[in-house]
Parts: sequence; C-alpha cells; structure tokens
Amino acid sequence: MADNVGSKISFFLVGLGVGALVGVLFAPRSGEETRDLIAQKADESKEFATRKARELRERADDLIERGKDVAARKKESISAAVDAGREAYLREASGRAERS
Repeated sequence: MADNVGSKISFFLVGLGVGALVGVLFAPRSGEETRDLIAQKADESKEFATRKARELRERADDLIERGKDVAARKKESISAAVDAGREAYLREASGRAERS
C-alpha cells in the first residue's frame, strides 16, 4: 500500500518536472515571469508533497495502532488458553495422584 502511494507521488513529481520543462521551452512570458512562475509552482509542489507525506504518516500511525490492538487481543486470547490448559493439566494431575 505504501509502495503504491510512493509510486503515485513519484509519478506526480516526474510529471511536474516534465511539465515545467515543456512550459519553459514554450513559454510566452519573459524570463523573469517564467522564473517567478517556476518558483511558485515549486513551492506548491513542496506543499503538496509535505501534505501527502503527513497524510501517509498519519495512516501509518493508525495502522500501527490497529496492529498493536490486534496483537494485544491475541496475546490475551493465547494467555487465557494457556491458563485453561494449565488448570486442566493440574486438575488431571491431582486426580491421578488421588487415585494412586
């Protein structure tokens, strides 16, 4: 899942770079206007990448928390099964000792 998001971001950034290059080659603006536009688009891209990275981090944190919850529930379940097995063993062992 993270690879999919990472590849989407990579494709976006590559597309952004190609678009900027084509825009510079065919720009109807002056050099200064073009540089300002490129700087503006670079800032927008940085903000976009930062926002997406933050969203990805939040999703990862959520998945980690959910994983911890599942692990805790499974641990409780296993502990209960072990305790029940131990009690059954002790009952059986004490029953055999009394019969002997």
